[in-house]
Amino acid sequence: MSDISIQTVHLTKKFGDFTALDDLDMKINGAKCVGFLGPNGAGKTTTLKLLTGMIFATKGDALLNGISVQNERKSALSRAGALIENPEIYPSLTPREALEMVGNLRGMTESEIRERTKVVLEEVKISDWIDHKTGRFSKGMKQRVNIAASLLSDPEILLLDEPSTGLDPRGMAEVRSIIRGLKRNNRLIFMSSHILSEVVDVCDEVALLNKGKLLFYDTLEAVKSRFSEGASPIEVIFSRPVSDVDVNNRIARMQGVVKCERLDPNRLLLSIKEDGEAQSRMLEELVGMRLGVSSFHEARNSLEEIYMSQIERGD
Repeated sequence: MSDISIQTVHLTKKFGDFTALDDLDMKINGAKCVGFLGPNGAGKTTTLKLLTGMIFATKGDALLNGISVQNERKSALSRAGALIENPEIYPSLTPREALEMVGNLRGMTESEIRERTKVVLEEVKISDWIDHKTGRFSKGMKQRVNIAASLLSDPEILLLDEPSTGLDPRGMAEVRSIIRGLKRNNRLIFMSSHILSEVVDVCDEVALLNKGKLLFYDTLEAVKSRFSEGASPIEVIFSRPVSDVDVNNRIARMQGVVKCERLDPNRLLLSIKEDGEAQSRMLEELVGMRLGVSSFHEARNSLEEIYMSQIERGD
């Protein structure tokens, strides 16, 4: 499946005088999960609608596996599944009936629908409710049925538009767990989101869109390295408050420390030069100071800082 790909070529969409998407050039190759980040109104849903042929481009083209969605829509979408925005399910339908309707619309045979329904409901962990009416389902359960519908034709490309939006924490966790499981099946998953922790949790690569323009597309590690100026952000938590003297005269002056910032009496944020063994060497030195180090890990907000700085720069 090395030929799996999503590509946009000078893709532009205008609504009157408003430019929702501005000359988007991007190519994604191979089975992986790519997070499509951006604030609300950045153009993420517009991009996904163009990739699925729901709307037409003002200029440029969108291609799935090298096939133009605008010129050969049926062929381009034959190996793709999509969940755009938050479609409602008829409350009187069961998951089995809802998927049968989707399968009929896609031209699948009865045996194909029957076999795939069993597989996809297991993938989204809702097999036990296959014959229960969806009107009584939680939002998270309904979303799992929607994801199952997007998987019914066994697509190689899966396009998801903010799949966990509107769900409670439990529902969000369930959807993320499902997406992590889908990554094992050699699919190219392109998932829009404005939730940074979600992208870090499930994605291999990330693209950032703002005001219709692509700011960057790369692996998570490459993005962090590119915008961290050669330094890794490390959060250090201590079991007791650390004095200003220890912070300024000992920790901040350690070899390899580029920046030292106090988050609260028991937490510091260090920027450490990326030289391979810097983190382990620094941890040993901190422990040797006997200041009560209880946690030493990469700061989870590193991508958030990059995200905010790039969005603000674009503003």
